[in-house]
Amino acid sequence: MSEGSRQRLALRLKKSELIVAPGVFDGVSVRLADRMGFECLYMTGYGVVASYLGLPDAGIATYSDMVNRVGMIASHATTPFIADGDTGYGGLLNVQQTVRGYEAAGACGIQLEDQEFPKKCGHMMGRRVIPTADMVAKVRVAVESRTDRNFLIVARTDSRTTHGIDEALRRGEAYLKAGADVIFIESPESVEEMRKICDTFKGVPTLANMVEGGRTPVLDAKSLQELGYRIAIFPGSGFLAAAKAMESVYADLKQHGSTTKLSVPVYEFKAFSALMGFDWVAEFDKKYRDT
Repeated sequence: MSEGSRQRLALRLKKSELIVAPGVFDGVSVRLADRMGFECLYMTGYGVVASYLGLPDAGIATYSDMVNRVGMIASHATTPFIADGDTGYGGLLNVQQTVRGYEAAGACGIQLEDQEFPKKCGHMMGRRVIPTADMVAKVRVAVESRTDRNFLIVARTDSRTTHGIDEALRRGEAYLKAGADVIFIESPESVEEMRKICDTFKGVPTLANMVEGGRTPVLDAKSLQELGYRIAIFPGSGFLAAAKAMESVYADLKQHGSTTKLSVPVYEFKAFSALMGFDWVAEFDKKYRDT
């Protein structure tokens, strides 16, 4: 991802209009989303761990696992994207390595959270957070480790579920003072709490996490913008839809012994091949076959 892409996203984030960012998690999802004209994509850690490792998003994936996925997504995306960096995969030195690695791999920003290791999905119960001062140090290291000022540092707090909304707001303010570009108060549980977040951080880019079936009300873009959010991520929509469709296809195949009676639509094979780049392969073969 070029510095121009990072600058474009950073400048766009200064405007009041909401940015809607779909979750991408593998090569197919990023190729599809990249064609849709979104202004930003979001590399979801939950989705990457599920699709790449077949495991829960519970601190199992390593830095190497995730930075490789960042590079893969960057190789296919022309759209700027923010990538989930979990807790930074360790202490302050790990945070520095993670920020530099994600930036070099092509992300336009990184999300870092204040959970204890091993972390959990942000809409699960039982999450514990590190002391505020420890996360402040992580944010400072992240800010000072980037080489491109437009590489966004998204600071997330998971303290709402265990410690309440006021503690989450206090933490958000501390992370903002430490230099974070975007404040992400995870899993508010009502529209009133979402409004309180945006009122607290007026003029500051705030991020809403829209998880179908999660702890936060899923609102439309107009409502989120009116509340004051600058960016809304929809991390799970793609993989939840894909998993449901695949489950239906496999069930139909098991029942009928064929795919002639599928209950869900499928991508046309020729179009999917084009999506994945087989037209380019044909042109390549044509150019070099006789040489």
